[in-house]
Amino acid sequence: MCICINCHYVDRCTTYHAVEELHLQRHLTESPDFEATAPEINANIRVLDDAIEKEYDVVGCLSFKEEIGKWVRLRPGELVPT
Repeated sequence: MCICINCHYVDRCTTYHAVEELHLQRHLTESPDFEATAPEINANIRVLDDAIEKEYDVVGCLSFKEEIGKWVRLRPGELVPT
């Protein structure tokens, strides 16, 4: 799971913005202004029948500042990305 969903900077971060784009998800912001320091991203690629699934998760970041539930507060009622 992406650590960004519980990060203080999730709605301002250029790294999370890029991950949203890779997942073809609606952005929390169209103009992020925070550049994360040393983000680590896992890329998981699975082949299922004739489809290729791609998943990208930020699993480490020197800029991570925990704020539990930040993403949920920004998108109430929506499913948390996994």
